[in-house]
Amino acid sequence: MKLTMASSPHNHSQKSVSKLMITVMCACIPGILTQAYFFGFGVLIQLIIAIITASLVEAAILKLRNRPILPSLSDGSAWLTAVLLAVSIPSLAPWWVIVVGIVFAIGMVKQLYGGLGFNLFNPAMGAYVLLLISFPVQMTSWMPVDHLLASPISFLDQLTIIFTQTNSTGLTLDTLRTSIDGTTMATPLDTVKTAVSQNLTVSEAMNQSQFSAYAGLGWQWVNVAYLIGGLYLLKAKVINWHIPTAFIGALALCSAIGYIADSGSQAGSLFHLLSGATMLGAFFIATDPVSACTTDKGRLIFGASIGVLVYVIRQFGGYPDAVAFAVLLLNMAVPLIDHYTQPRTYGHGASK
Repeated sequence: MKLTMASSPHNHSQKSVSKLMITVMCACIPGILTQAYFFGFGVLIQLIIAIITASLVEAAILKLRNRPILPSLSDGSAWLTAVLLAVSIPSLAPWWVIVVGIVFAIGMVKQLYGGLGFNLFNPAMGAYVLLLISFPVQMTSWMPVDHLLASPISFLDQLTIIFTQTNSTGLTLDTLRTSIDGTTMATPLDTVKTAVSQNLTVSEAMNQSQFSAYAGLGWQWVNVAYLIGGLYLLKAKVINWHIPTAFIGALALCSAIGYIADSGSQAGSLFHLLSGATMLGAFFIATDPVSACTTDKGRLIFGASIGVLVYVIRQFGGYPDAVAFAVLLLNMAVPLIDHYTQPRTYGHGASK
């Protein structure tokens, strides 16, 4: 039998990087289709723009670095970043929003640090935070555009709005938002936060027309869809259970304690788990193998810390959803967590 000597770390997976990336993108399909069902074909248009932009930016930077282009493009990492960022922005956001985000994600967060395997931060979340801070209006306008409206916005109108911010009849996106204000909102999290700041209770906030279902219009089904995709990743052993379990468990525990302490101003665990980017963050973002912890104990600490931060920022911070901020903050803590959670080397006993 031929033995191959190689330095650590040793990867025991039989799958190549490209197969892993494709598997993760396939696991996103239930969530993408659910988003398209509730928020229109704009979700798919943003995906196409993102993937094309990511391919062009990745190729251009590799060319500048005198690196081979085809191997890096074919590993699928740039496309996965594009997918994760595209599903994180409103479906009718202007085309240049996703383009700016992809340029920053690939050019600055990924390639500036040396490419795949060297980035300190999750590229999609780094770009999301940049876009949210720079373009808050465009990044917080989630509008159902399909069967949920009395006059659904057609595919052609959605395409026109994304590229010109007006529909085929000349109505601007702002006018459309105003005309369907009863179902337009940033996210359920933002609606509840705003209502509580106006001295309304959480239950009163949930009586608004946006909450035709428990976690807001369509959002609970989007999260369920990403949960299904995440469970598939666990079954396929693409990700480990530690980070998503710790993330979801910590968020559920913190929100349950908050709800018990003050149910008037704090929503319960189910609302937090099925709103915003909870399941997308738990299974597809926080589990990024490059920017997450590498030890089992470290992954538990990493995931639980993200869950706690998500709750704290949602409840007491200035932004309604906090997954991106929490992930980036914990990305900075990864070297420290890994340092103190490394398992003892075989043959070395504890110091006396």
